[in-house]
Amino acid sequence: MSNKVIVVGSGNAALCAGIAALEQGAQVLMLEKADEALAGGNTKYTAGAMRFAYDTSADLIPLLRNPDDPRVPKTDFGQYTAQKFEADLLGFNEGRPLSTEQRYLIDQSGKAMAWLATHGVTFEPIYSRQSFEKDGRHIFWGGLTLAAMNEGVGLFDMELAAFERLGGEIRYGSGVTGLIQSGGKVTGVSVGDEAIHADAVILASGGFEANADLRAKYIGPDWTKAKVRGTPHNTGDGLVMALGAGAAEYGLYHGCHATPMDLHMADYGGLDLDPGERKNYRKICYFLGVMVNALGERFVDEGENFRNYTYAQFGRAVLEQPDHFAWQIFDSKVFDLLYAEYRFHDAHFVEADSLDALIEKLDGVDINAATATLQDYNNAVDDSTVFDPTILDGKSANLPLPKSNWAQKIDTGPFRAFPVTGGITFTYGGLKVSDQGAVVDTSSAPIPGLYACGELVGGVFYGGYPGGSGLTSGAVFGRNAGRHAGGSDPGRA
Repeated sequence: MSNKVIVVGSGNAALCAGIAALEQGAQVLMLEKADEALAGGNTKYTAGAMRFAYDTSADLIPLLRNPDDPRVPKTDFGQYTAQKFEADLLGFNEGRPLSTEQRYLIDQSGKAMAWLATHGVTFEPIYSRQSFEKDGRHIFWGGLTLAAMNEGVGLFDMELAAFERLGGEIRYGSGVTGLIQSGGKVTGVSVGDEAIHADAVILASGGFEANADLRAKYIGPDWTKAKVRGTPHNTGDGLVMALGAGAAEYGLYHGCHATPMDLHMADYGGLDLDPGERKNYRKICYFLGVMVNALGERFVDEGENFRNYTYAQFGRAVLEQPDHFAWQIFDSKVFDLLYAEYRFHDAHFVEADSLDALIEKLDGVDINAATATLQDYNNAVDDSTVFDPTILDGKSANLPLPKSNWAQKIDTGPFRAFPVTGGITFTYGGLKVSDQGAVVDTSSAPIPGLYACGELVGGVFYGGYPGGSGLTSGAVFGRNAGRHAGGSDPGRA
């Protein structure tokens, strides 16, 4: 008789868990708190990019929706080895060695992508955001090359289709309110007054980023001011239920992915918009200009590294500035390089023909200090080095707080400035899981019948993360949890 598995949540990690459990012959019921329109957790809010280890361009071809795209032969995808992935994660670990979870993510990343492709989940090269044209070729940078067709919405649609093709069932508007336990084992869940029994429960309900009280408790009081970039439904329900069942807290609870976002966006990225449009509130081209805070001062090295290594940290940096905001300032030399989100119909910005006139329009900013900051920056720019956004070009502004790469004078009108704040995407603290994906209790023993994946897995990210790792982590740990929960003896993890 096949096992019965309940998956709590319906995002990328949940769907990967459901697909993997179905492959084991299990009966799978997915319970989603949101209605159908808002199902999918944070997945629909993403750009669908997935970071994974690969050795050559040939490794990418089987993953592509259209391997015959005429651009592909003219593209330098480079390579992104396991060693490079390891180095990138270590760069955010604040001195910590690689965790067991990080090693598993690296090892399984390419395998998870190939597995998704066997289920009809296909990908496209991210030409618009991860490459620049140079000498007639498309040069990819930063180790991030592929995104799901139609981005996060497409990833959800393709994974849901695969889940349903295999016989999975999903119920919307069915928020899980409790775990059912018997004899030390999790035997099902409660949805209000309804009890639903199963051989295994997989928690894939996201982190606590949409819960202001938990943000304040774990990350700090500033974080009540953060814009919530993703779904309103990631309120930590699965985390609270698991901790109540004896699970151990694990990972960096004060850490989170936080992106510079339009200061005037509504929480949850505009629920009135198509999910694919909500991501347009992010503002992550700061590396092409400079950012100043209310004191008129720069506060980060905007050119420290490629933006997919810094954006998840710079949202925190913005939020922690006075009054929780900053302005991103650009001149017309880079307008054609700014991502489409800067031309989004609801993008807020000010424009002027002169830099002095622009500074006058920066609401909430010390004008005299900002003028001095930008003058000092322009005077410090290295004019002898050629600007090249395809590499870490070393074109710097030599200041006490430098801009290490891509530093160009802001001197060619018209000028534009975009107001930003910090938008929280997902949290890093979660649960400890075993090698089989089972939730571990405070005595380091697996809780029989209870599994977790996605944001709920702690120990994957610490001081930050290389862009695209979050979705890959969801796929890797979702596949693992589903494979074991749907196996022959899910009660023994």
